Amino acid sequence: MERALDIVALRSLVGVADYGGFHRAADVLRVSQSAISQHVRRLEKVVGRPLVERRGRQAVFTTDGQLLLGEARRILAAHDGALRRLIGIEVPAVAVGVPEHAADLILAVVTEALQAVHHDVRVRFRVDRTARLMDALDRGSLDLAVVLTDSGGLPVGSLPMRWFAAPGWRPPEGGGWPLVAVEEPCMIRERALGALDARGLEPYVACDSGYVAGVIDAARAGLGLALLAETGPGPDGLEERADLPPMAPISLHLRARRGADPALGSAVANALRGALATPLRAAS
Repeated sequence: MERALDIVALRSLVGVADYGGFHRAADVLRVSQSAISQHVRRLEKVVGRPLVERRGRQAVFTTDGQLLLGEARRILAAHDGALRRLIGIEVPAVAVGVPEHAADLILAVVTEALQAVHHDVRVRFRVDRTARLMDALDRGSLDLAVVLTDSGGLPVGSLPMRWFAAPGWRPPEGGGWPLVAVEEPCMIRERALGALDARGLEPYVACDSGYVAGVIDAARAGLGLALLAETGPGPDGLEERADLPPMAPISLHLRARRGADPALGSAVANALRGALATPLRAAS
């Protein structure tokens, strides 16, 4: 009997690797766990060697399993591409949320990373605040989201935080330092108020905005200080304030909706780690 690698079985094998085991692969692929096991055994019968070993609750790929996994990805990519070309299956689309901070850097990196996995993927971006991106992710309207947070998801790097104000700006007489910030909830706003308060500067919010662009406009108008994530040279019309307390970088994490293709998330996370590892000022 001629040996052949079954497409469905190969997709299950890739699912075990990408989704972290038989149970999760079954959930995402919407088949039973026993079906996933049968698919792997079918491939093992064709190859004639073990491909996946169970160690407790973990599924560990053998050397032969790793080799077949690489071939399976190439076979599935060719198979799915052929179907799209022959019968007009819709080009895959991925919706990605990106924070306003570092959007100019992140957008290009994410696009390149996704197209490296699926060369014909269609990427739709949403640039917004972290709170709104998280809400969209929970609703399923985003597949991936890069968010400013201290925990959760895949850590991909961090952004330096710097104080900015209009050139020559000085705090008003009579006490208190005005701050311009994104409206609550906002992690950067909380950090700014806490740092100024710890210095005894009696901070207060003189202007808040729904987006970072409004914060920068208010700071340019001289309404107060702004704490901003740095992605290169400071915004035009503002200068950095080195006389204020230094701030720790803010973390960036990548989160994915339940059931999203983990290969896409992994590719984006690795690309962002590489991009954010370079000092941003030097890279700009």
